[in-house]
Amino acid sequence: MYLQANYHTHTVRCHHASGTEREYIEKAISCGMKTLGFSDHSPYLFDGDYYSGFRVRLSDVDDYFDTLTALKKEYAGTIDIHIGFEAEYYPKLFGRLIGFLKDYPVEYLIMGQHFLGNETDAPYCPRPTEDEKLLEAFVNQTTEGMETGRFTYFAHPDVLNWVGDEETYRKYMTPLCENAKRLGVPLEFNFLGFVEHRHYPRELFFRIAGEVGNDVIFGCDAHSPDAIYRQQLYEDAVIYLDRLGITPIPSVTLRSPV
Repeated sequence: MYLQANYHTHTVRCHHASGTEREYIEKAISCGMKTLGFSDHSPYLFDGDYYSGFRVRLSDVDDYFDTLTALKKEYAGTIDIHIGFEAEYYPKLFGRLIGFLKDYPVEYLIMGQHFLGNETDAPYCPRPTEDEKLLEAFVNQTTEGMETGRFTYFAHPDVLNWVGDEETYRKYMTPLCENAKRLGVPLEFNFLGFVEHRHYPRELFFRIAGEVGNDVIFGCDAHSPDAIYRQQLYEDAVIYLDRLGITPIPSVTLRSPV
């Protein structure tokens, strides 16, 4: 029993990860992984001179694809390498992003909703809140994002740090899970949050997902090569989900966003 595929891998271009792409790939191969997807934080074309410091710069995108395309060819037959991005769904800006990506061989997007609104005009999702309007906004915005049909899966779908009552959380997250199932969008159980004991993965969220019958995929959210795979972490996550009635899917079908 081991992890066959991981689609959530970062590079140094996001300014908070370490290691070379080759080190990530070699680590995955040494662990018996069959598929490794790179999905660094996507660039975004913001208005004015705003710069988002945790994502790939527009000027680094060519190097991102050139480097990974060469490695994809080099390791063909040994491991399947895929090239994508982790991106928020920002209603005002998403069309610009898709237009920009049409010039590149991007294979998939995973939705990681770190901010609401369009980032510059709304709260940071991991900040603790008991404001029901923010919970509702998160559900509405991410559902709209899934409805575009451009996201392969939903990364850390429980990233909104709700500290209010569980009844309200269930009121909104049940429709979110139902919409993900209806749209065929798997939900990610995030290993980074799991190993660091963050507010996600949240048990209540995955209890709801188990009741709804969502597809759940493991995502390493690797920011260093050693985070690509840890056997004990994987086994603990399998046990965690099993008691909630969830058997994770081993892989996903990539959706081209362009």
